[in-house]
Amino acid sequence: MQTVDFTTLTAVCSDIRAHWLPSRLEKVYQRDRYTIAIALRTLTVRGWLDICWHPQAARMCIGDPPPRVADTFTFSQQLIHMLGGLALVAIEAIAPWERVVDLQFARRPGENILYHLYVEIMGKYSNVVLTDTENTIITVAHQVNEKKSSVRPLLTGQVYEKPPKLTNTIPTLEESQQRWQERVSLVPGAIKKRLLQNYRGLSPSLIESMLHCADINTNAATDTLTPDAWQELFTYWQAWLQALGEEKFQPVPTAKGYNVLGWQAEGTVGNIQELLNHYYINQLNQQQFSQLRHQLSQKLSNILAKLGIKKQTFVDRLQQSQQADEYRQQADLLMAYLQSWQPGMAEITLPDFETGEPVKIALQADKNAVQNAQFLYKQHQKLKRARDVVKPLLTDVEGEMNYLQQVEAAIAQIDNYKSSADLQTLEEIHEELIQQKYLEDPEYRRRSSKDAISNFHRYQTPSGFEVLIGRNNIQNDYLSFRIAGDYDLWFHAQEIPGSHVLLRLEPGAVADSTDLQFTANLAAYYSRARQSEQVPVVYTQPKHVYKPKGAKPGIAIYKQERIIWGQPQLTKLL
Repeated sequence: MQTVDFTTLTAVCSDIRAHWLPSRLEKVYQRDRYTIAIALRTLTVRGWLDICWHPQAARMCIGDPPPRVADTFTFSQQLIHMLGGLALVAIEAIAPWERVVDLQFARRPGENILYHLYVEIMGKYSNVVLTDTENTIITVAHQVNEKKSSVRPLLTGQVYEKPPKLTNTIPTLEESQQRWQERVSLVPGAIKKRLLQNYRGLSPSLIESMLHCADINTNAATDTLTPDAWQELFTYWQAWLQALGEEKFQPVPTAKGYNVLGWQAEGTVGNIQELLNHYYINQLNQQQFSQLRHQLSQKLSNILAKLGIKKQTFVDRLQQSQQADEYRQQADLLMAYLQSWQPGMAEITLPDFETGEPVKIALQADKNAVQNAQFLYKQHQKLKRARDVVKPLLTDVEGEMNYLQQVEAAIAQIDNYKSSADLQTLEEIHEELIQQKYLEDPEYRRRSSKDAISNFHRYQTPSGFEVLIGRNNIQNDYLSFRIAGDYDLWFHAQEIPGSHVLLRLEPGAVADSTDLQFTANLAAYYSRARQSEQVPVVYTQPKHVYKPKGAKPGIAIYKQERIIWGQPQLTKLL
């Protein structure tokens, strides 16, 4: 993930000064453990300034409005208590070439500064610190005690100390190419590494852009560069310094990330705020998606493995209980032929009542015939009771496994991150498993119902009818029991975990065989049998689809269904 370097931070601050100063601070919302959003209002516009101290994605930019979920973090409450209603009047760097900026707040523009909010964009050491005019720390996003850092602790009540000064050379436009080249090539080595070691304000991504534009290999050594290569690289070096001095930037997306100087452009973007917001949200979403998908998959796999063992135990016990009738038959035979028993017998063979076939009965030699019969009757009753107890337990386990397999199938369908809708779908599954007591999450915050259930898969049939497909159990329930209308048709893979599929039809409209087959193919594809050539798919009217009382999310029963064979492989061509 590309880090916010000095050039990017300068470009961001320049844009904020131009469009967001002065502005009134109205609200502070903490999105997560690393990000706060500050609501700013100018005379013409209102927006949210995101400040993030994430170890890999530290940044500051105008972002999206926060979700409608209660904020339970202390840091944001402390900030709004101290800064609420004040004006953001200035943004200044604390020192030349430092990635630390000072957001200054006063009652109104032109009055004395009351508070400083220091934003430190320094990789894994990033932080946000609020101080008063005496630089006493009022609150800090991440407390740093003496055990974590003996050089620079950051604790409430202590005086805020600036980060240690940089020791590298300050790059200037006045430096000649000869002096610059001598400094970089004094010790032979990779050009990328030598630039980073010698000058301030550089980052790996910025140097890679320079080298790419100058047509120099990023791994090239200083002693292999030709005079023309040095000249070309110095041209871009000066272009970078000139852009910084004039604060003229051209933010563009690139193949690997972004660039604020217009180099290696792969498309266009509105402004730097939009560029950074989109890039980092997308990168963090991908990271969170991978972690959450792995977590959910592992958890379901472990639970299903345990349930499988439990099911097999119940099946074995039921098979054993099948001998209950056999024990009763043996006891009846023994009572009917008491005269055939002899003391000390360990086994007796008697003719079956109906077939006359010989039946061998194991006996306990220390018991008489009646006592052996009573023992067999007791075994019959014991196994019969066990069967009556185990059957509902087996049914419950099978139902639980069917439910979890449905969840597992939903996760399997989201194999790669493509958009924020994929992450939202996984988060809804995560929320569902917490509600069903399969997961515990102390940081879980229930999302608003308006934020969920909004990203169905959507297709159009050849006749132009809309097809909606649930991406998880929450969406399946909403689709089947809230959205489905009287004229729609409901589809699902027959007795196979999969999505609920809805073919939307207007009053009086009739779906032809092509539309039905198209929808059945989708229902087959979004099921656990998507790798099969043909999958049986049922369809019926939504009024014939029911949710059993107390059933888990996504579970439904249906009647008056028809069957059509879906071909999931055809869906891949859409």
